[in-house]
Amino acid sequence: MAYSTEPSFLNEEGGIMGVSDCSVFPAVFQDVSLMVIFGFAYFLAFLHRYGFSSIGFNLLLAALGVQWAVIVDGFLFHFSAGKIRINLQSILTAIMSITAVLISTGAILGKANLMQLIWMAMIEVTVFTVNRWLAVNLLQIESHVSVMHVHLFGAYFGLMVSWTLYHSSLSRKAEKERSRPISDMFAVLGTLFLWVFWPSFNSVLIPEEDKKWTAVYNTYFVMATSTIAAFSFSMATSKNGKLSMAHIQNATLAGGVALAFSASNIQQPWIAMVLGLAAGTISVLGMAYLQKHLDPALQIHDTCGVLYTFGLPSLLGGIIHVILILTNHSKIVQILNADLVSIYFLGLILSCKLWKTPPVTKYFDDQVYWEFPHLAVGF
Repeated sequence: MAYSTEPSFLNEEGGIMGVSDCSVFPAVFQDVSLMVIFGFAYFLAFLHRYGFSSIGFNLLLAALGVQWAVIVDGFLFHFSAGKIRINLQSILTAIMSITAVLISTGAILGKANLMQLIWMAMIEVTVFTVNRWLAVNLLQIESHVSVMHVHLFGAYFGLMVSWTLYHSSLSRKAEKERSRPISDMFAVLGTLFLWVFWPSFNSVLIPEEDKKWTAVYNTYFVMATSTIAAFSFSMATSKNGKLSMAHIQNATLAGGVALAFSASNIQQPWIAMVLGLAAGTISVLGMAYLQKHLDPALQIHDTCGVLYTFGLPSLLGGIIHVILILTNHSKIVQILNADLVSIYFLGLILSCKLWKTPPVTKYFDDQVYWEFPHLAVGF
């Protein structure tokens, strides 16, 4: 591996990003890093007895996953003359790729130990990057669009892993699975960081400057309207007309997720605003009415509700794009089959007794992994 000291950045099709892009690139790099490392760490810290693990494991997975993503992405996209070329853009792409792992972690939060999470991160990053390579080189999909299906991939990958780890006792909400005001405050802090920096996330890899700014504008409007929908429908679905912090924490982000595929292509702000309203509405209604019936029926246990924060909104935003790909490129079916095989293989690995999976009675509890000297032994 070798660092690239070139003043400009090459996109993965070989095009050169403009000089003005290079001047602001480090600042946007910092935005995305804060969003992924800080935002997701606190976003997942809503369980009142699992805060240490949510934040600590997130940091480790991000640090390890980014390094592995740089290697895999480098071999597939930036390998020449026996070396992997590393620059800010390649590291940034790796940071954005690890978002899939952090989303997947939300679906199995509190139910998998650190070794299982590490295995999931390594396999998921590999499969995601290989999918990107196939999309760019076989299906001729734009490089930045290939990264932006990270929400869709992470959500459904995590749900499939949750299915492999499902236990019948998880159909009843455990006391340790609940939140408290202080843990909800930490989670909303993560939501705020994600909300503020989402325009950078949706726009940073777009090579054309005019399209980059279009993506920023659209993302702001879509986030604003999904927030309005989150507050409105949270009150509408409550028996006493009060707000649910879980709805606000999750549905306010749904607009940014839904816009990922088309952030630079929407030319009218009202379209982005309608998309945000629809995404926020679907997210709240899913959490309010679907989750308690759908999860047991599918035999999944979605701790963080990633299906309703990332899964359904990303489907809403990407369904037309996916239909076009399926119509014009039959090879996508082979990619989807490879995904299913990799997830099944991962399920077998995570179910192995060698990793000493924590018993169900120890789910959602920090004390399995962290020292608490002030607590009695054998809690």
